[in-house]
Amino acid sequence: MPVIRPAAVAGAFYPGDAAALAEEVRRHLRSAPGARGEARAPKVIIAPHAGYVYSGPVAASAYARVAPLRGTITRVVLAGPAHRVPVLGAAVPEAKAFATPLGDIALDEEALQRLRGLPFVESSDRAHALEHSLEVQLPFLQAVLGQFRLVPVVVGGASPEEMARLLETVWGGDETLIVVSTDLSHYLPYAMASERDRRTADAILALSPRLEPEDACGAAPVNGLLVLARRLGLGIELVDLRNSGDTAGGRGQVVGYGAFVLHESARRHA
Repeated sequence: MPVIRPAAVAGAFYPGDAAALAEEVRRHLRSAPGARGEARAPKVIIAPHAGYVYSGPVAASAYARVAPLRGTITRVVLAGPAHRVPVLGAAVPEAKAFATPLGDIALDEEALQRLRGLPFVESSDRAHALEHSLEVQLPFLQAVLGQFRLVPVVVGGASPEEMARLLETVWGGDETLIVVSTDLSHYLPYAMASERDRRTADAILALSPRLEPEDACGAAPVNGLLVLARRLGLGIELVDLRNSGDTAGGRGQVVGYGAFVLHESARRHA
């Protein structure tokens, strides 16, 4: 059992050099649009997880909303889809920390132990070892939050109700941010992808948990989030919706990216 889960995609999805990585993340954050003055603090963000050259600008638009909460948020629950290892429900690691070129992030063992008590959650370092959907979020989180404890969850076949139960188990208060990692459509022509991603974004904005893997690779964690968001009366906002044809790639085959923020109502937050 590794004590620290090492970075698996540094040098591929994002720079492996700490200084270059920090500068790239800062550059994306500087270019992100600021929140309107009346915007409420996010409780949840949905952000993409492709290589930074493609999805970094879109992810940054969500993380820029989190930056004012530095010093308030001390725990991040991060859920993303399984790409490398089959997972029946959801999987949490046995490792004690995750590493990036920007440093090590300690895991919240108490929260992970609570999740291990759920019947559909397994412990699997193997499921986490090569998974990029979680790892690419970490440098952004380190940049905007500084120090925090991490609750990483790789999601396979968990149902929407199971995912809602998982998230509610570690929902916490103002100290906890929930991050759900997903890309949208994959390898469609530009116009077709734009249309499909707009429909997917509309479903997310309607808190309608009906996404399929063809709509979003993280359909399972997103659907669970939407079930819980509807139950808790969360507000939601689309921050950015683009694809790789808009950022750094050609338009013959593109991958879609969306950034969303969800916030608790004033009544619940009070």
